[in-house]
Amino acid sequence: MSIFWNLLFYCLLTTVSTGREYSGKETPQQEADRVKNLPGQPPVKFRHYAGYVKLRPHEEKALFYWFFEAQEAPSQKPLLLWLNGGPGCSSIGYGAARELGPFLVKDKERLKLNKFSWNRAANIIFLESPVGVGFSYTNNSKDLQELGDRVTAIDNYAFLIGWFKRFPSFRSHDFYIAGESYAGHYVPQLAEVIYEGNKDTKKGSYINLKGFMVGNAVMNDVTDVKGIIDYAWSHAIISDQEYYGIVKDCDFSKENKSKACEMRVGGLLEAYSEIDIYSIYSPICISDYQRAVSAKLLVAPHLLTSHDLWHTLPAGYDPCTEDYIDKYFNNEDVQKALHANITNLSYPYTLCSAVIRKWNDSPNTVLPVIKKLLHAGLRIWIYSGDTDGRVPVTSTRYSINKMDLKIRKEWRAWFHKKQVAGWMEVYEGGLTFATIRGAGHQVPVLAPEQSLSLFTHFLSSHTLPSSRF
Repeated sequence: MSIFWNLLFYCLLTTVSTGREYSGKETPQQEADRVKNLPGQPPVKFRHYAGYVKLRPHEEKALFYWFFEAQEAPSQKPLLLWLNGGPGCSSIGYGAARELGPFLVKDKERLKLNKFSWNRAANIIFLESPVGVGFSYTNNSKDLQELGDRVTAIDNYAFLIGWFKRFPSFRSHDFYIAGESYAGHYVPQLAEVIYEGNKDTKKGSYINLKGFMVGNAVMNDVTDVKGIIDYAWSHAIISDQEYYGIVKDCDFSKENKSKACEMRVGGLLEAYSEIDIYSIYSPICISDYQRAVSAKLLVAPHLLTSHDLWHTLPAGYDPCTEDYIDKYFNNEDVQKALHANITNLSYPYTLCSAVIRKWNDSPNTVLPVIKKLLHAGLRIWIYSGDTDGRVPVTSTRYSINKMDLKIRKEWRAWFHKKQVAGWMEVYEGGLTFATIRGAGHQVPVLAPEQSLSLFTHFLSSHTLPSSRF
């Protein structure tokens, strides 16, 4: 761990110059990043910006961001960084353009307003991370061979330091991080780097971190896998025989699996082959039906990823239209308006990276990091759409139980518009766990109103509504 922090602060020293004090005025680079005349965009009153932040002077690495000011009173609203997972999937294509951003891709040429965008409650940065994802790039191919959780956390921190230099008026805002899926690693790991970095008194490096929120999050390999198996059985996707066969033949705590276990897991994946594992009750596209190939939304434990079927499961809520996002962001006029692809990348924009082929480090648990930051006083909420089969609510519950936290407020329903929106529990130290009823892996897609309610309550630290009225 000492090597990690030494490397971090070396990177920090080569990134941060004397911090610009709050001025309330736009910097020249900030104004240059302002997005104007975005093709297909409906008219709005709030400003948005997009572009690159170079990470360190001695490297050729730059991360691409898209930043939306809050729809009203941005100077008085908190600042959120949103991260999608993968590793290797785009926070622009998924988070911004499909889930919680103000503009959702309607077709290959048009955007539509999202009535439940999270920028109703906060200023939001969507970051494509690490390099090789979306428009983020490196001019050194060796960098793509060195990616992993550690490099991602350090690079995301370097991005933030550079971003606050460009947007100094947001430096004093309350800052939060949120994400889903493999961002269950990214978010707490970045929060830890910020927490440790804030101990350095260097002027300009302090980030006003208040907390984080993660959804359907990869957090702990053993409980993640156990939760997948139990969820499939409890939702009638696999038979009793298949379930008890897996329990008998598989030891999830061991890296190497027996042939019998591998066959059992193959049967589990085959059971998912005709439905959407990310949202088990959603229809899949049957227009010109072929078995859909799943987007690589998350890394799963080796037990599952060793099977070819893991990467060919139907996925996507509306996979008939998913390629509109690819087509929209591959439009040269769109890229020009967003100040994207300035280096003329040798590959097209894709929702999930085709150039990241190696991931060097992925700890089997981030629970100790979460506990550390909980004890440090950060506000931490974990949420789960309860129709996701990939990182199901059972996995999340098992992982939270593994932290052995005492319950402060017992399990109860929470409400939105007089209907049960899900269930929740609060633990000593302030950890809140909430489910979203009827939502899949990407909660804002299927429960946009409930997800916005969840987010606004998280920001305010107010408990979720406990009654219909």
